[in-house]
Amino acid sequence: MGRLDGKVAVITGSTSGMGRASAELFAKEGAKVVVVGRNEGRANEVVEAIKAEGGEAIYVIADMSNPDDMQNIVDTAVNEYGTIDVLFNNAGMFSLSPITDLSLEEWNNILAVNLTAAFLLTKLAIPIMKENGKGSIINTSSSAAFSPKYGAVGYVTSKHAIAGLTKSIAMELGPDIRCNSIAPGLIDTPMAAAAGPEAEAAGQAMVDATPMKRKGLGEDIAYAALYLASDESTFVDGQIIRVDGGEGI
Repeated sequence: MGRLDGKVAVITGSTSGMGRASAELFAKEGAKVVVVGRNEGRANEVVEAIKAEGGEAIYVIADMSNPDDMQNIVDTAVNEYGTIDVLFNNAGMFSLSPITDLSLEEWNNILAVNLTAAFLLTKLAIPIMKENGKGSIINTSSSAAFSPKYGAVGYVTSKHAIAGLTKSIAMELGPDIRCNSIAPGLIDTPMAAAAGPEAEAAGQAMVDATPMKRKGLGEDIAYAALYLASDESTFVDGQIIRVDGGEGI
């Protein structure tokens, strides 16, 4: 038996990196997975990879800054699979603009993708999970929620806010619905690679200072998410779990 047998899981930002690793692992553990991303080619690739391993999945194309797309994600999941048991708010965007260069447009876009989308999807999932009598919501925060990183004021702010959102949701929705957050350190993902050589050098210095001396892998986050999605974590609520190679020591 899989650790997620019979559960329906919606995972945003699951066409690459941590989200894709989570989608594939959840499917292997018995979940029906709703893959959410912007690129249809990559989304279809993830779904086909899951099906090739005997799993079950569909995809929804969504712009995480568009509230109408949030409704479509939930409606598609319910229409296809009947319910939502796990919501993993993983989609995010990175920014390396210091406050002096950060435009209002970029600020609003970061908050829309990294924070508001999680808020909206959670609101939409609540009545569905309440009808089931239980549910697990997982948010992706960051080690940046514990200590600021120079030149990333929008990103850092959004990840601090995710920590607050997580704790508030847990307080308001317990005992039926749990909400926890994962705070990754530097993970080897396409989004991290796209940040550029200056960010790569800063990231390597950060990694060198950790006990583990390496970047994290998507699978490292996926296994943490699997625990929070499963019934093994039914007494874990309102927590920010650091998966950062010891960065927070």
